[in-house]
Amino acid sequence: MIRFTGGDWDLAEECAQDAFAQALRRWPEEGVPRQPLAWLTTAARNRAVDRLRRSATEAAKLRQWAALEAEPPPPYTSDGEIPDERLELMFTCCHPALNLDAQVALTLRALAGLSTADIARAFLVSERTMGQRVFRAKQKVRHAVIPFRVPPAHLLPDRLPAVLHVLYLLFNEGYSDQQEKVRLSAEAIRLARVLATLMPDEPEARGLLALMLLQDARRPSRRDADGGIVTLEEQDRARWDREHIEEGSAILESALRRRRAGPFQIQAAIAACHATAPSFEATDWPQIVGLYDQLQQVAPSPMVELNRAVALAMAQGPEKALPVVDQIAASGRLDGYHLLHATRADLLRRLGRTAEAEKSLRTALDLAPTDAERRLLERRIQAQR
Repeated sequence: MIRFTGGDWDLAEECAQDAFAQALRRWPEEGVPRQPLAWLTTAARNRAVDRLRRSATEAAKLRQWAALEAEPPPPYTSDGEIPDERLELMFTCCHPALNLDAQVALTLRALAGLSTADIARAFLVSERTMGQRVFRAKQKVRHAVIPFRVPPAHLLPDRLPAVLHVLYLLFNEGYSDQQEKVRLSAEAIRLARVLATLMPDEPEARGLLALMLLQDARRPSRRDADGGIVTLEEQDRARWDREHIEEGSAILESALRRRRAGPFQIQAAIAACHATAPSFEATDWPQIVGLYDQLQQVAPSPMVELNRAVALAMAQGPEKALPVVDQIAASGRLDGYHLLHATRADLLRRLGRTAEAEKSLRTALDLAPTDAERRLLERRIQAQR
């Protein structure tokens, strides 16, 4: 539909939604058609043509409508080079004419069904900021007449970084453990497996799959019986999925042997340090600090700095880490991120500065995005009294 409407993402989305709404009304009574995709495509196109006809008050709109009626493009079909339709569409949407963030945001919006608020949370920006980014990206697609076609095999590596980011953010959205979103993580892992098989010479594809498996291995112990968050330090490691850990570690080793370590391989190595440690205290924190140093070189971000500070506190003490966290806070780059203030509170608590720690905890509480995170912060406030 994006291709059919000449790159008009909003019109394509509206018409697709209308087609599904028609199906929900009619199929229970009329039965599912023999070719459901063709039915939905036709319904969506008819809606698009009708919209353009009714709004064709300018010559340009008339010409666009006439072109759609005269030579409608063929329905979406797979060219067979990518063995999964959803993955194929991700490569199609991740067009290099857009910047990386725009590729990822539009693909999450169009294919994963994530809301603007979901995407904004993943990028650590406000919903309004993300809405503006998505709007500008859609406008660029429309005005630059960017073609949306399945890329040939030799162009897939150019689009790989964006597709990897889409899959990882999709996994993280499902990793929130909200019941209606858990399936997203499973789908992201499935697609990552397909991608690693499709592009065996791309170590970052394997690195992403390893990272997902190593993180997903901890899922069974991340929540208590009441749905509360269980921190890494308190998790029952006997409940971790050892098959996932073994598989993820083996995939990571095969990726690292190619000696082209990228950000997903480094993050997977960090996850492996946690997953293979016999206990929280026995974790190789100095190695994790070193891995974050490498990650900061290849993919610098304030989130990497914050996570490195957490590891530094474990390796060398909170007095070494607090100045780093204070510097991040002073920069304003993570002002709205609750874990910045929660991390600072923990460091202050360990240094005996309880009044300042409680103040930071309350700031984190005000910013926490979910009930489970708010309950965890409230417990910490009560424990300090």
